[in-house]
Amino acid sequence: MLCWLAAQYIRLIWYSGRWTVRGAEAAIERFDQGQPVIVATWHGRLLMAPYGWYHSSRTHILVSAHSDGQIISRTLAHFNTRTITGSTRRGGAQALRQLHRVLRRGGAVGITPDGPRGPRMRVSPGVIQLARLTGAPVYPFVFSARPCRIFESWDRFMLPLPFARGLYLWGAPVFVDRHAGKDAMETARRALEDGLNALTRQADAELGHLAIEPAPMPDAAERFTVP
Repeated sequence: MLCWLAAQYIRLIWYSGRWTVRGAEAAIERFDQGQPVIVATWHGRLLMAPYGWYHSSRTHILVSAHSDGQIISRTLAHFNTRTITGSTRRGGAQALRQLHRVLRRGGAVGITPDGPRGPRMRVSPGVIQLARLTGAPVYPFVFSARPCRIFESWDRFMLPLPFARGLYLWGAPVFVDRHAGKDAMETARRALEDGLNALTRQADAELGHLAIEPAPMPDAAERFTVP
């Protein structure tokens, strides 16, 4: 019932609001041509994702095995969006294989690269590893809305309110060469992180919000492993 109510709320926000989507054309064109696409957005901007991506009903979303991940999975099911369960800490290898199969067939996958537990607005290596293995580009996108409520959670989760004005922004794709080494992969990781943060600042600024800063990087950052 909770997930059904969440799905109805998302629909209410979309249909009662005034929403603009900018920059999604390249990702849509690529997917329509049967080529694989990875879509990335911050965990705190996940709520309205089903309407920001034209092909959300044909996309597999990576969710965590935690209880909040299962709530997300059951909510997305109301939009006919499929999910794959796993994270870098739990079920990661199996999830990576499933995502790889989806992309190999020319599908689309969605990932929150700072989820499920942060640090906020920092890209973890997993999405870059996936892009390297499959050759699929990673398209960053975010949304912002006003009025809204921004929670004091680790991800500064944004909850738009009814009759909001909303904006989706898509950025340039990040490609990772199949033979990329650790340095090249770190460069790609930073490019995606910087791109997502720039889009977030721009969308929030256009809607009149103060910028939300990324969380500090942990001392022991996760490293790339390249076979």
